[in-house]
Amino acid sequence: MRLTAAILLLSATPALAQHPCAKDAIEKAKPLLELHHGEKLEGFGTIDDKVKVLPAIKALKGSGRLDVLEVWGYIYKAEYRMRFIYVQSKHGCGLMGQEIIENSNPY
Repeated sequence: MRLTAAILLLSATPALAQHPCAKDAIEKAKPLLELHHGEKLEGFGTIDDKVKVLPAIKALKGSGRLDVLEVWGYIYKAEYRMRFIYVQSKHGCGLMGQEIIENSNPY
């Protein structure tokens, strides 16, 4: 019974697994964070090397699905969540979109 519950719980949560586009997402995280912050991250910013695979989303056109990968970045005490949206094809990973938001309470 416990084993079945554990399997169900693990299958329902987003994976911290390797994805074919994971390395690309980590590489694109630093330039996105630098663009958002307005300056280079030389010595005071880091990018987490863990990539979280989130549920796929529907493409804006057609019936295809797009993969969503989440990476976290840090500048001083601020945390930033970045999501990269990919299409996989026979030519590799194609970045279709990206978003960044600071993890803070604005109020």
